[in-house]
Amino acid sequence: MSIAHGIKQLGVLGAGQMGTGIAFVSALRAKVPVLLHDRSKDQISKGLTLVDKLLAKDVSKGRLQFSEAEEARSRITPVDSLEAMRDVDMVVEAVSENLDLKRAIFREFGTKLRPDAILASNTSSISITKIAAAVIPEGASAASEQGKAASGRVVGLHFFNPVPVMKLVELISAVQTSKDTLDRSRVFAEACGKEVATSQDVPGFVSNALLMPFINEAIMCLEKGVATRDDIDKTFRLGMAHPMGPLQLADFIGLDTCLAIQQTLYSGTSDSKYRPSVLLERMVDAQYLGKKSGRGFYEYNDG
Repeated sequence: MSIAHGIKQLGVLGAGQMGTGIAFVSALRAKVPVLLHDRSKDQISKGLTLVDKLLAKDVSKGRLQFSEAEEARSRITPVDSLEAMRDVDMVVEAVSENLDLKRAIFREFGTKLRPDAILASNTSSISITKIAAAVIPEGASAASEQGKAASGRVVGLHFFNPVPVMKLVELISAVQTSKDTLDRSRVFAEACGKEVATSQDVPGFVSNALLMPFINEAIMCLEKGVATRDDIDKTFRLGMAHPMGPLQLADFIGLDTCLAIQQTLYSGTSDSKYRPSVLLERMVDAQYLGKKSGRGFYEYNDG
């Protein structure tokens, strides 16, 4: 193999900010041809525009030569269907945090992609073991050689947002994940310029099992009137040297995403300490989703 990770072609499903970021670092750092697919052609267009902006910025800052940027951009190709990804060595799913949606997607992966392709989910909280069970062929048992081979190629590969900037990837093994899948996924993430931290397949993994309860508690403090929005965030910026406070961070993550992860923690553990804040639920009900909607705990304009 000419490359250590053996990924000669990558598929990315989902052209939102996360999926586009994964395509970007894969093409630029790992130098892998990427097929990018999304049901929304508008989302694909926005994603490719973002790639162009990121590459242009790197050139203007002297971090890339123009020829390097052109080469990276040429490695990303939009495709109209999942069938167009049938020959990829690895696919990364980067859609919204919804178990039923992810299981349906991975069921398709299992039937439409090569039987030896690595199937990775960028989920930040949902059980990889549950996702892996969806790729077992109809009529095969989980314990059969066919069932083990199918589910053994599923892995969690959680990139952090914004992907081009954040240096970490969380690697999560399902109960079924094979050692070969884990090893190749780790090497690929490192080829993308990332450090890798491993986690067992528990609700929220390491990152969100710690981060989301922290954000949820901050929202509860605001809900109870313990302190104002500004004082809560100021406390963590100036007292704990966090780059931003928990309420602003929630806005940047997306309050709907925060709620979905908190609900996953709560349902996955049945522990009352993970109960989502009522205020968080009401904010999402009002479609105050944070920066992406223009309003969350703070208000945002196009600038």
